[in-house]
This record gives sequence, C-alpha cells and structure tokens, in this order.
Amino acid sequence: MAKTKKHAWSFENIGGSTRVKITTGADIANLDQLDPKMWTVLSCPSTGLEIDEKSLKYIDTDNDGRIRVNDIVSTAKWMTAALNDADLLLKGDDKISLNALNQEDATGKKLYNSAKQILANLGKEGDTISIADTADTAAIFAKTAFNGDGIITELSTADLDEKAAIAAAIASVGSVTDRSGDKGLNAELVEKFYQALADYTAWKAAEVEAPYGADTDKAIEAYNALDAKVKDYFVRARLASFAPESAAKLDVQSALIETISADNLTGKTEEIAAYPIARVTDKAELPLDASINPAWADKFKTLIAIIQPKEKAFTAESWAAIGAAFAAYSGWKGAKKGAEVEALGLEAINKFIADDKKQALLNLIAQDNTLKEEAESIEMVGKFLYIYRDFYRLLRNFVTFHDFYNKDKKVGAIFQSGRLIIDQRECRLCMKVADMGKHNTMAAASGMYLVYCDCTSPLKAAKQTIVATVTVGDIGDLFVGKNAIYYDNEGGVWDAVITKIIDNPISIGQAFWSPYRRMSTVVENLINKSAADKDAAMMKDMTAKINEAPKAAPTAEGKPASSAFDIAKFAGIFAALGMALGMIGSAIAGIFDSLIKLSLLQLVGVFVGIMLIISGPAMVLAWMKLRRRNIAPLLNANGWAINAASKISIPFGETLTDIAKYPKLKLKDPYAKKGLPTWKKGLITLAALIVVVGALWLGNLLAWAKLPSPLPRFHKTEAVEVVETVEATSETVEVTDSIL
Repeated sequence: MAKTKKHAWSFENIGGSTRVKITTGADIANLDQLDPKMWTVLSCPSTGLEIDEKSLKYIDTDNDGRIRVNDIVSTAKWMTAALNDADLLLKGDDKISLNALNQEDATGKKLYNSAKQILANLGKEGDTISIADTADTAAIFAKTAFNGDGIITELSTADLDEKAAIAAAIASVGSVTDRSGDKGLNAELVEKFYQALADYTAWKAAEVEAPYGADTDKAIEAYNALDAKVKDYFVRARLASFAPESAAKLDVQSALIETISADNLTGKTEEIAAYPIARVTDKAELPLDASINPAWADKFKTLIAIIQPKEKAFTAESWAAIGAAFAAYSGWKGAKKGAEVEALGLEAINKFIADDKKQALLNLIAQDNTLKEEAESIEMVGKFLYIYRDFYRLLRNFVTFHDFYNKDKKVGAIFQSGRLIIDQRECRLCMKVADMGKHNTMAAASGMYLVYCDCTSPLKAAKQTIVATVTVGDIGDLFVGKNAIYYDNEGGVWDAVITKIIDNPISIGQAFWSPYRRMSTVVENLINKSAADKDAAMMKDMTAKINEAPKAAPTAEGKPASSAFDIAKFAGIFAALGMALGMIGSAIAGIFDSLIKLSLLQLVGVFVGIMLIISGPAMVLAWMKLRRRNIAPLLNANGWAINAASKISIPFGETLTDIAKYPKLKLKDPYAKKGLPTWKKGLITLAALIVVVGALWLGNLLAWAKLPSPLPRFHKTEAVEVVETVEATSETVEVTDSIL
C-alpha cells in the first residue's frame, strides 16, 4: 500500500514555546496530520469571544458549546475540499467568486448551484456572493412559490379557491412562519382546519332548540349561579320544619352582620354572599317576591324575568324541573366542536366543505418538501461564507497564538475584549470574566498585576465583569473603588469600577521601590495610629479634669489648692532627655566618623550596598515572577484548555500597556507656589551650609582638616603612670605625673 505523504510543517518560537506556523492553505488542509500535542489550544467556548458567534456555531459540529480539535479538523477538510484554492481562506473575505468553488467536489457543486439560485432570487447579476446576500433569508425566498420548508402561503398557488382556503385556515387555526417570512400552513394545520369544519357542521346538525330563545344562555348562566344557594335554602327550610327551635339559627345571624356593619360593605360581598339567599322559614318554598340576599338579587331577578314562572314560589321540585328543561340544550352546547371555525359563518363553512381543497393543499405542501435539499443547500452557502471569513482567524488563536503575539497593536486575540483607560494608562489585554469563582482560584498563578472591574453602560441593561492586566508603570494610584472607562471592541463605552486587585510585580523598577513604599505605608499607619491614640488619650484626660474641677477642695483663703512645682522631678526629666540626645548624637557622630574615613568610591559602594540589601530581595522575586508571567491561568479560568505555555516577557508586556507620553515643554503653572527672591535663597543656603559645617565641626568630623571639636567629650585625657626613683635619705618616692 502506498504511504500517505506527510505534510512538511514550519515552526516558530514565540511566547516561550515552539509553535507550528499556519501560513498556507495546504497547512489548513493537512491539520489532521498535526499532532494534537503541538496545538496551543485543545478546546475553547463557542460563545463570549471576539469573533462572530454564528461562525463558531457552524464550526461547533456537535453543538456542545465548545470548539475542539476534531471540530477544527473536520471543518478544515470540508472547507478546503469545496475550494479550488485553499489559500483563499487566508484572506478572511466576507465574499467569494463562484468560480472559486470546486465543482468537482459534491459539496462545492451544491454550493455553486445554491449560490447561483440565491443571486437569481435576489435579482442580482455577477458571480460574486457575500454574507450580506445570504443574511436576509426572507428576501431570498420572497418571490418563490416553494422553498423546501414544508409550508405553503397564498403565494404557493394561483387557484383562488385554494388561496381562500389557506387564508381562512390561517385565520381560524393559526399559522407557522414560512422561510419567506409570511404566515403559512403546514400539513398538520391543514388537517386541523378541515377537521374543525367537519366537526362544526356535525354539531350544528344536532342542534337542540333553545327553551327560551335568544335569552336561554343568559337564563342558564343565572340558574347555574343560583342553583347551590337555592338548594341550600330548601335544606334549611326542611330542617327548620323538622326542628322549629333551630329556625333562628338557620336564618341570617344578626351577630355576623354586626361584625361587618362598621366597615364599608361594598368590600364585603363575599361575606354577604355566604348568608342564606332568603330569610329561612319552616316552609320549603321560596316566594318569588321574597327579599333576596343583595349578593344574589340581580341573578334571581334575571332568571324570573326570562322564564316567567306561573307559580308564586319555587319549590324544590319546580326548581329541579327548570334545571331539567335546560339539560338537553346545555348538553348540546357542552358538546360543541369546531369552535375555531365558527367565526367564518355557517355558509362559508359549508362552502369550504363543498369545495374540499384539503388534498390540493396537502399536494402543494408535498411539492414544497421536494425542494427541501435545495433550500438547505441555500442555507449551507451562508454557513460556508461565515466560516470562509473567520476560520483562519480562529486558527491563529487556536492552533497558534499568532494574533496575541502580533506586533501590530491593531491586531488582537479573540479573547481580548477591549481597552481599559485608567491612571493615565491604556490596558489592551482585557478579558471578559465568565466565572469569577474560577478566577479567584486560578488568576494569581498568572504572575500578572490584575485589575478586576464591574462595567455598566446606560445604553445596555446587562452588566459585565472584565479583568485587565497592568504591565507598565507604577501602582500608587490603583485601588479598589477607583473609576475608569472601558471601551469594548464594538466601540461601546462602559463605566468601570475596580472591584478586586491581584498584586504581582509590574516591572523590576517598580519592585525596586516597593519595599520603601511598604515601609512608608507602615510608618504612615503607625504615625496615624499613634496620633489618633494620643488625641484620644488627651481628650479623655481633659474630659476627666473638666469633670473633676468642680470637686476640687478650696483652700483656707477660698481658693483651690495648687500643686507644688516638683523641680527634682523635672530635673530628672531634663537629665534623661539630655542623656538620650547625647546617645543619639554619639551614634550619629560615630556613623559620620566612620563614613568620613571612607573614600568617595567607598561611600558610593556603601550606599549602593544598603539599597541592594533593602530592594534586592524584592527585585530578585520580581525578576523571577516576571519570567513566569503566563496568560494560560486566565484563559483556563474562562473555560479554555491551554496546551502550551503562553508567557508574557518583559519586552512583550511593555506592548500590552500604553502610558500617556507628553512632549517636552516648558510650561508655567499659574497656580504654582511663588518662589523666594534669589538673595533670600542665597542666605538660606548659606545658613544651611553653616549649620551643616557647624554640626560636622561639633561632631569632630572635621578633625582631619585640623578643625577639632571644642566639645570636651572629644578631648579625654589618658592617665599614664610614670615612676621616677629619687634617692633621698634612703627613701624611694613614686611620683605620678599626668601627661596628655
């Protein structure tokens, strides 16, 4: 067996990984030969991306809401087989010449014929078809009698009786929408219409005479409403006859009326309707002229007026007889069928039955169904054109991440949703957040400084959450609650508010100053806390003294006793302060004394060393994190299956965030604080120099220049013991002399 020739792939190194390059139609046609392990993405959602969702839906061949490798491969095979030149897919056009379709391929032939039909239906000349031509399905089928959807309209026939039957059926039993956009009938509705015609005529043929003519229905409605209350009345009357002592309790209870008498009785209809229909006696009859419960009086009068009974009172038997008189008529009314067509009128109904166009309409539907394949082929042209336009772009974001790493800032990946303007920066790497819970878990692993924002627009009801990466600048003015503006890729403007920040290094320079910023924040917080504590303590002390003042005991002269000034106490305080200042001065002097002995190069080295000790760890940590910055965790949080590392290097990161850059100008601030005159600045500078030199002199730091400090502490004497032996009268005398 002949071996299949393997396709020769080309590769590039980008984003920290080796990736295959998709640059020719042959590359697309042979994607089935590309090892899935070499694909940058294994799957992604088919919604929420910056690409037409219709295109993604067509590519999602199994309609599971995700684009996978097999979806891409099968689509690539289908598209390249239908084209004479697969390189045309690289253009991303929304139109195509019919001559570019491969008529030797079955799919290509169908597309060609269907595209021709579309252009003919639209009345267009030429051999180029576009997405716009296929978008308006109603326009394509507007002038066609049959379009393969199994639905007929009045345009489907020239027969006037058939047109009339279609219109009557639509008006009676409803309609479905034809591909042309018009209302029409399918086989089910045709069957329903003619069945309703037959049912209605059969029901009308069995019509029962109404016992009270046109008022019969009104009489039946009143009788049915009163039936339960009247029967209740007869039961109460028979019970009162059986037990006369219970008659009062079976009648209307005045106590019940008293409970509602203070209220607005117009709102008490239900309570009143619950009372007996008339005053209960021991006679089992309901006089026609009896006082009827106000809630039932109108119904009772209506019934009496229609049936006009000969008796002066209803009995249980006569009341039941009235119901029996209604029974046959009510049964016929209840068995009514074909009510859907009643509005047509009996004459029109009989005509439709006599004409019997049912089979003719079903034949029209069958004829329309014969064009089903052709109509679906017309829809297939639209599918082809959407994929033709967007497929290569999807490949550049699926097989590779070429669009994301493109140097052209106008080209963005399909997951880049817009731009966030904040703190004089434009963050171009913004993504929609599909699941905040997953982002809370995964986003920190990206190693990037992330800003989450809730975005709202007065023009759109929906709110969206985005995440923006900050890759340039400082973070001093970024905080939760800060407002910004977000521009989506469609040009929409959204008000954005920071809701969460994930703090990671932005740059090594920013990391250099981060320890000092943190120390400054700590010191500021300590100072604020200390000041607040001291203020609270002072206020508490002052309040206590004010409250205690009236209680102070007066002296013999009638004046409050004043506390004696304890000079010893204050002397001790001053001594302690002096000792502390002396120790601080000695420490500073010691530092200066050590530094002054160093050369200029050594001083610079000491300064740099101190800075590195403080900032070095932060810079090393930042360097390590910046090397590991990766967009994969963010995409994983949004449902992508990323198969290759997609790092954001320092140079690439600088392209993802733009900082405002102003031209070099010498501008004067009209509200700037006015400076001092030159002579005053000179005096202040001279005074400062004198103070500095004096401090150095007093600290004995100018001794090297033969300017020793006058302070005694820098001129300590050292006792040197010298022994002289003097011979005098056999006695040795030791003399101790002091020398400097």
